[in-house]
Amino acid sequence: MKHPTSRMLHAYWERLRGERAAPERGEIEPGEIRHLLADSLILELDMAACTATIRLAGTRVCALYGRELKGQSFAALWGAQETDPWRIVEIVASDTLGVVAGLRGTNAAGEVADLELLLLPLRHRGRTQVRALGALSLDGTPPWIGLRPLVEAQTTSLRILPSRRPETAPPPRPAVRSSASYPGPVRRGHLLVHAGGRGGV
Repeated sequence: MKHPTSRMLHAYWERLRGERAAPERGEIEPGEIRHLLADSLILELDMAACTATIRLAGTRVCALYGRELKGQSFAALWGAQETDPWRIVEIVASDTLGVVAGLRGTNAAGEVADLELLLLPLRHRGRTQVRALGALSLDGTPPWIGLRPLVEAQTTSLRILPSRRPETAPPPRPAVRSSASYPGPVRRGHLLVHAGGRGGV
């Protein structure tokens, strides 16, 4: 994680969950993370329908897109792309693991901004795979931010955060499908192999 907001939110989530795979949604105290709320997200997940809906979006996240994001599809942050957002959500919900992704946002004029997305699993009233906590943070401050909203994004990197408890790690899953914009990680036994550098995998 490169962005301070991601690191601080992850540390808060780790403290809340203790020895559990994920903390409860009701345990989150907004006052304790008030300096992170502007960049934060909470998603409602529907695994059967393969959809994630934004239940809460901070003011800076909404400002990036120039509109209120509450109630919109998580996939709307990517615009026309549809495979990347659900792949990220599926890893977080199915494996109960955190994910950090690099995004490149683009406005209607073709100007770009780099972003970091952190997404972490949450339990809700004892149920799993129904909520996720996240942060979407801007890397730098392009002069057009706040004037010309983002209209789409592309995933440029994806990393799964390691579990602290290997003895409770989930069973291996099939290889994660790639998308045109980013070749996703491939599961080999208990390892995830990521494309990297200039020499391939």
